[in-house]
Amino acid sequence: MNDQKKLTLIKGSAAVGFSAILWGFDGVVLTPQLYRLDVVYVVFILHLVPFLIMNMFLFRSYGRLKSMKSNDLIFFLLLSLFGGAIGTLAIVKALFLLDFNHLSIVVLLQKLQPVFAISLAAILLKEKLRKHYVLWATVAIISGYFLTFGFSLPDLTTGDKTAQAALLALIAAFSFGSSTVFSKKILSQYNFVDSTFYRYGFTSLIMVVLMVFFSDFALISQTTNKEWFFILLIGFTTGSGAIFLFYYGLRKVKAMMATMSELLFPISAVVFDYFINGSVLSPVQWISAAVMIFAIIRLNSSSNKV
Repeated sequence: MNDQKKLTLIKGSAAVGFSAILWGFDGVVLTPQLYRLDVVYVVFILHLVPFLIMNMFLFRSYGRLKSMKSNDLIFFLLLSLFGGAIGTLAIVKALFLLDFNHLSIVVLLQKLQPVFAISLAAILLKEKLRKHYVLWATVAIISGYFLTFGFSLPDLTTGDKTAQAALLALIAAFSFGSSTVFSKKILSQYNFVDSTFYRYGFTSLIMVVLMVFFSDFALISQTTNKEWFFILLIGFTTGSGAIFLFYYGLRKVKAMMATMSELLFPISAVVFDYFINGSVLSPVQWISAAVMIFAIIRLNSSSNKV
């Protein structure tokens, strides 16, 4: 491998890794600061504000609409629906449910998304499932259960918020996993700047529709200065900023290397959750988290072998 390729790999891995750390910080520190607000409104405003700011600098991206094929439009809409709207709604609701307790469990469960991504890639992109896929996918899912509940059975009759948050985290994992497949398709045709621009644009449109039916635009005037500060901070850093970095890095590294870099997401979330919220995983949860991460590494490794 020559020096140029090494530099490209380092840049790509660093971009994906740093974006993962930003998402870990966001899930534990930033987004929970908006817990007073309606979830639909939070997801709407977190996409609309960055998109409006992008329009000031990236308005030339609208030129790509003229040459956009119907298939590209469909994939952008699917990416925005699952990766932008459904996935973000699920993970934000999960974080709000926990009242700042055990936030790292939600983030760790979200890392099950490769299980869904590889399955959907096989269905939608006709990619062949590799050997041992079912084994490692099963190990990852079982580990996710023990990470959430330990050796106890989930008691859904008591309104246990951990169980509800875990289910929402799995919905988010499915949504983000599917958006990875759609992103892979999109990035073969569009650069990371245009991809981010359209993702936020289409997600904003979808969230406008959801706002009409499920929320209230009057919440904009009821948002406090502190909440606007965090909305802007998320928009510039852990929101669109992290997506820019992730797409930039994803174009430069193979899927397996990107997956390894993305593991900084749950690792950083556990660290932030400990230092900021004082949350500590139990021994069985630590073991389950380690087994789940190992299974995900093996899952991605086997899925990228020729």
